[in-house]
Amino acid sequence: MKVVALAGGVGGAKLVSGLAQSLGPQELTVIVNTGDDFWHLGLRICPDLDTVCYTLAGLANKLTGWGREGETWRVIEELKRFDGADWFKLGDRDLALHLYRTGLLAAGKNLTEVVAELLQIWDVETVVLPMSDDPVATMVFTENGEMAFQEYFVKYQWQPKVKGFRFLGADNALPTKEVISAIEEAKVVIIAPSNPWVSIGPILSVSGMKELLKTKNVIAVSPLIGGRAVKGPAAKMYHELGLEPSSSTVARQYQDVINGFVLDTIDAQECEIINVLGIGTFLTDIMMRDYLDRKRLADEVLDMSRKTWVH
Repeated sequence: MKVVALAGGVGGAKLVSGLAQSLGPQELTVIVNTGDDFWHLGLRICPDLDTVCYTLAGLANKLTGWGREGETWRVIEELKRFDGADWFKLGDRDLALHLYRTGLLAAGKNLTEVVAELLQIWDVETVVLPMSDDPVATMVFTENGEMAFQEYFVKYQWQPKVKGFRFLGADNALPTKEVISAIEEAKVVIIAPSNPWVSIGPILSVSGMKELLKTKNVIAVSPLIGGRAVKGPAAKMYHELGLEPSSSTVARQYQDVINGFVLDTIDAQECEIINVLGIGTFLTDIMMRDYLDRKRLADEVLDMSRKTWVH
């Protein structure tokens, strides 16, 4: 069964890891958010792509879920001499990747080709695709004005109150032929438990992406448990935008593209609200504490996908 996963961030990477354990390498394609990619110190940084790829390669920091295991920090420590240059902390091993990727891009390769080359180096057989080779930048409207996502998320530690988002360049960005082919061939598309606003939102903003998904069997996994995010600012964003942070709110946000929704057993009372939207529900423990949990949840989501109806 061919499966596509839409993902970004640590939660998305964890479910992707589980899916990779459950499916053969020719069965899974991961489409990753690139809205938080940015230029820093002259280098092209791709945080969500790197988190997903590091996780699949077994290179991710097991404590944080992002960055490299066994990282060292000599370069960033030296950068502290220069005012403000160390706000985005790049480890030495991570920095090597950014140097290599920037060189490949400068030589004329597109991001899809670069990711494929990196996966080959790391012996990862799962196909990972950027959502587009065209640049899209997630911008956050805050009480302190508009800022690029990494400034909001890392420099200001996601503390400014959020007022909205825009995806700069999305109107002109197109899914690659690889992305289109993967979705068209997929039996099911799984939206990982990533932040709906800033990890999945940019993917859905790419021209034609929603239209592609509306023809498929699409299952979303809630990023919230009991109204709280396992990691990151998703629940805070809902609050600040005047919305209840709940699984049913997430389902409503996705309702024009999904027909199935997986939520935690603690949120069982929300199933009826979601069902009224014409979306099937499945209850389980969605917390991924370890590799066994990742595979268990992946297996359950795949099993659910076999029972749901296409739009």
